[in-house]
Amino acid sequence: MDARPAARASARAGASAARRFLGGAGLVLRGFALWRTRPALMLLGMVPPLIVFTAGVAMLVAAAFGLGPLATWATPLADDWDAGWAAALRTALAAVAFVGLVALGVLAFTGLTLAVGDPFYERIWRETETLLGDAPHGAGLGFGRALRDALLLVLAAIGVGALVFLLGLIPVVGGVLGPVVGTVLSGRILAAELVARPLEARGIGRRESRAVLRGSRAEQLGFGVATQLLFLVPLGAIVTVPAAVSGATLLARTALARAAETPEPVSGSSRR
Repeated sequence: MDARPAARASARAGASAARRFLGGAGLVLRGFALWRTRPALMLLGMVPPLIVFTAGVAMLVAAAFGLGPLATWATPLADDWDAGWAAALRTALAAVAFVGLVALGVLAFTGLTLAVGDPFYERIWRETETLLGDAPHGAGLGFGRALRDALLLVLAAIGVGALVFLLGLIPVVGGVLGPVVGTVLSGRILAAELVARPLEARGIGRRESRAVLRGSRAEQLGFGVATQLLFLVPLGAIVTVPAAVSGATLLARTALARAAETPEPVSGSSRR
């Protein structure tokens, strides 16, 4: 049996997924266009991340100082090793733990920033909807709902950080597996949180939003990973959050357009 057609189909599917991943990443960059048309609104959107970022960096630095003792405690088997090998193992483990801390920090930062700045970010995504046309008229999340979502996002961040640390304990592959899994999980969670607001305004609750995003997972992941990477640029998180809110509106429209091509219903009024 000739396996070449199947191989070509698999290659085409992989290329399509890669293009869609890059397309999702590009939505974040398109969100920066609002800086050109609505600079005052975007500057206002920088205030909440500036406040949360300042506190978050201080906590991250303080936690980083404890990673060395944590790595030593977690690797008693290396006590009898050659000093160089023991130091290499513990340094690698501390590095993986730091990646977990960063993943935790990114999600916690996003959740708290969106909660603190919910009125500002509602204006940003509504302005994006208005510029695109056919804007929804539904209500946003509101501060209470945004705060609850922020707390849930912090819990998810703790889970991702713990998973990254545990994966880092796996010999040989842990140093790569932990960061990769952490980036993928954090990216999907981050994108889902940012896209919730424009979907909610269309009457699409959290459970239904998963169905909407199911056909756009590559774009969702690309958007989330790109946003994370921009957050890691010095002071990048402060200027990226308003752009990511705008870009998430574009992601919502992309996902809705693709979901509309399938018979599965994606609209309704359920809420998480």
